[in-house]
Amino acid sequence: MKDFGNHEHLSDTTDGDLALRKIRTAGSISISPELFEKLYLSPKDSASAGNIIRKTIGTPTPIALVGFLLSLTPLACDLMGWRGAGQANGSAGIASYYFFGGVLMIVGGFMELLVGNTFPATVFGSFGAFWLTYGGTLNDGIYQAQSNYAANGVTAAQAQADFYNAFAFFLLWMGVLCFVYLICSLRTNIVFAVIFLSLVLAFGCLTGAFWNIAEGNVATGQRLVVAGGACAFVTCCMGWYIFASILLASLDFPITLPVGDLSRVIKGRKESQV
Repeated sequence: MKDFGNHEHLSDTTDGDLALRKIRTAGSISISPELFEKLYLSPKDSASAGNIIRKTIGTPTPIALVGFLLSLTPLACDLMGWRGAGQANGSAGIASYYFFGGVLMIVGGFMELLVGNTFPATVFGSFGAFWLTYGGTLNDGIYQAQSNYAANGVTAAQAQADFYNAFAFFLLWMGVLCFVYLICSLRTNIVFAVIFLSLVLAFGCLTGAFWNIAEGNVATGQRLVVAGGACAFVTCCMGWYIFASILLASLDFPITLPVGDLSRVIKGRKESQV
């Protein structure tokens, strides 16, 4: 192995096996910002707390991304009505919302926290909770989120309208959360930013869909459901792309997929003060 002296530098073109050994064993390592943000979805200068743990375990990011993609992609197809799928709520995927969306994303978020990546940990943890919440809401037999509205002696139509009006607020504030993530992602990469932009649009459309259907504007509501599904599908396309990019980079594959590093375009506060 070539001696790099007391301080070693790894770029996105460094041999994968060599890079892994160095990350695990070297006392002083410098990973290029482009490679770092591709593997960890976090600016290189903002994630130092997990350096010791990061030398012994791999990046947990793909684990959480798998959970997200295998929950949202089928749901997006359902919302758009592909192959005659029902557009109402994607209830056919309840189990995937629990086990892929909930379990994998929360596990991935916890592991991101261990390696010192606060932003991805927060994103994955919150979306893991979102999928558990969504799956629980659809599982009316246990949580009775919808049937409770019919317990007040109102008509079935009014009970459904009341439920839709209330649940839309959850989607609305998920959109606000994604907008905050969108602002933060401008320090990561272009693909991650597009993911949150499309999620903001998706949650906005679905919020409008629920409120319109509750008011009896079913045709408008259904169009907004399709629009929300289309925006979510854009999210999925970007998600599959960044998932492939991370795995290819981790294996030192001869093909690399750029994600558009923004960490050096929008400099951090500490960098700006230097």
